Amino acid sequence: MLQEKKNQEGAQGTSAQEGFLQKNAKKVMIICGGVVVCILAVVLGFNIMSKRNAKAAEMLAGCEQYFQAGTLDKALDGDGQDCIGLVAVADKYGCTKAGNVAKLYAGLAYVQQNKLEEAKKYLEDFDAQDDEMVSPAALMALGNVYVNLDQKEKGAETLVKAAKKAENNVISPVALVQAGEVYESLGQADKALELYEEIKSKYRSSAIGGEIDKYIERAKLKK
Repeated sequence: MLQEKKNQEGAQGTSAQEGFLQKNAKKVMIICGGVVVCILAVVLGFNIMSKRNAKAAEMLAGCEQYFQAGTLDKALDGDGQDCIGLVAVADKYGCTKAGNVAKLYAGLAYVQQNKLEEAKKYLEDFDAQDDEMVSPAALMALGNVYVNLDQKEKGAETLVKAAKKAENNVISPVALVQAGEVYESLGQADKALELYEEIKSKYRSSAIGGEIDKYIERAKLKK
């Protein structure tokens, strides 16, 4: 992700910034896809589960394998055998823990397919939990979806929310720098500068924190 930023360093226009964000939106699922397996493991690990949740977890397991393999059509729509599809699990069992995880998987799969309206639906429906990785990553994915649907103000706000929910060096600086670039593209350099300075203050040891000074200087020049 940092390398992508370096490759675009010369581009200062709005279109360049939007291009970076679009690529970032598609890559967010890489973060979420790996971490969300932890939730799945927890869901499947409960000894006492409702029959409905147990059934949903069983169906989700087959879909998750297709998701991890990148076979997204089968992950989403099923294979006609063991996997009924993430969409079906999310829609039919959405009130269960496994069904909630299916919503996140479905949203991330649609992000990767660039079907952003569908991605928005399932990412918005995902019930965020009190954790430092999965739920903030889901919010970051949703924020990028909003940005790419030209709902930039809402996207930036959601990215900031993701950063605050995470409060860690992995997600927070990435979400904040994304939000900052959205604000720059909207001509709101003051807001961008505030976020970049927060990265410098709180997440200096992160990869992005090591290069945040040039973001700060760029935002200052636009004020």
